[in-house]
Amino acid sequence: MLDVFDLNHKNIMRYNPYIKRLIDLIISFSLLVVMSPLLIVITIILFFVNNGSPFFLQERPGKHGKTFKIIKFKTMRDLKKNEKSEKEVHSLSRITKAGQIIRKYSLDELLQLVNVFKGDMSLAGPRPLLIQYLPLYNEIQSKRHNVKPGITGWAQINGRNTISWDKKFEYDVWYSDNISLLLDIKIGFLTLKKVFFKEDINTDEHITMEVWKGNIN
Repeated sequence: MLDVFDLNHKNIMRYNPYIKRLIDLIISFSLLVVMSPLLIVITIILFFVNNGSPFFLQERPGKHGKTFKIIKFKTMRDLKKNEKSEKEVHSLSRITKAGQIIRKYSLDELLQLVNVFKGDMSLAGPRPLLIQYLPLYNEIQSKRHNVKPGITGWAQINGRNTISWDKKFEYDVWYSDNISLLLDIKIGFLTLKKVFFKEDINTDEHITMEVWKGNIN
């Protein structure tokens, strides 16, 4: 009997972009409606904590490298004029107390449901990284942009920020080559598990992985 999460059969439950888009629309809209009270409360809290700026918006590359503005809850204070180094940009000290709680339960990512509803992103897919990385990918790594970026993805349930950049890209490309309904369902269930148990979250002096410098020959 085939295991419900057996992914060795590449074409099992494979679906076209229109079906994936329909699922994204239904789920993102439903979640936005159900969680609207929570989203409003977080927005009000961060409005006061961040001096009237509760949201973080940044240009990110989407499918085929087309850029869009990603939206998240703002959990870090703005950089001071004398804070310009990479270490200072990624310093834990910039996270506000409210931001610590929001990040602990991955609530800062919830607003990306708006990006999913708009069609910029999908529920599952490679995470949208910085625009500055676009010219640094090799031919294989660039395949991660053959699909829409996601709120969560294959790399996120296989180590998140605890794995190397090379491994992240390997997982992203594997997802783009093996995208299916069954795979997205597995990613969804395992993401909920990791959020619930707060797995694979960095606790050292960097809140995210260091900036990628490109491939080293």
